[in-house]
Amino acid sequence: MRMPWIANRSRLDRMGMLLSGLCALHCVAGIVLIAALGVGGGFLFEPVIHRAGLLVATLIVAVAIGLGALRHRRAAPFVVAMTGLTFMGGALAVPHGVEEAVLTIIGVTLVAAAHVLNLRRAA
Repeated sequence: MRMPWIANRSRLDRMGMLLSGLCALHCVAGIVLIAALGVGGGFLFEPVIHRAGLLVATLIVAVAIGLGALRHRRAAPFVVAMTGLTFMGGALAVPHGVEEAVLTIIGVTLVAAAHVLNLRRAA
């Protein structure tokens, strides 16, 4: 029998993967728009967007990966997620540009992988 909180955690894992993909798309699109068209820099690279994204990612990771860890007692999803969040946090410390995008994309890829691991462990 599945518990309701497990189904919610599964939804959060899927939401985390979706948001990770959207974040990576935001990074790539931002660089392409700035480089090719010279537009959108003011809005796309606002620090508040990146801080809010990291906050949302941290909350989703805390709930989804945390509940998963309580259920399956595996460290891998937690370790991978924390490594990803560390890269994302490091991206906030560098100037906007390619370095920030690379760190962020590495981070969101790791966070998405952690959600996949968490979903696989739930089965």
